[in-house]
Amino acid sequence: MRLAPFALILMFTAIVSARCAFADVQVGRAAPGLVVQELNGQTFDLASLRGKVVIINFWATWCTPCRSEMPAFSRFYRQYHARGVEMIGLSVDRSHERSDVAQVMPSLGYPVAMLDDAQTDGFGDPDSIPETFIVDRAGVVRAWFTPDKITVTDKVLADSVVPLLATGTAAGRQTVPSVSATH
Repeated sequence: MRLAPFALILMFTAIVSARCAFADVQVGRAAPGLVVQELNGQTFDLASLRGKVVIINFWATWCTPCRSEMPAFSRFYRQYHARGVEMIGLSVDRSHERSDVAQVMPSLGYPVAMLDDAQTDGFGDPDSIPETFIVDRAGVVRAWFTPDKITVTDKVLADSVVPLLATGTAAGRQTVPSVSATH
């Protein structure tokens, strides 16, 4: 029975490590896995989106800064989706608030999912919201925006995403440098 407390400590450490707040996400490195069912029933699988530039935005219905960024995301997604931009809005709202998220979804124009529904989540839980990641065509994180560093606007999206659309990859490496407003 002496092993029981030790086993509980190990189990707790494993759980905390698995859901650590963006601990392994770094600009310039491969994006972690992310597989989640969208509210519309489609499956978002980051790994299957190689060749596309992907915007991942963590938000909540009750978050005023999150809601103020949403129109820029929506405009940008509508304008650049056909050119290779994919996006997911990951709501950190609790499961019982799913209906609140579903009510916001039609006004966004881009896919939305509940973070709690993630089957694979290498990003973990955010420290604060909103938080946004830009992943290039090769699957490398190129930017990480947080409210204490930068607010996402139409210009920020254009400056950080459009150059990634114009480039290809050579030998799996992106030819565009990382955006400076990152962690």
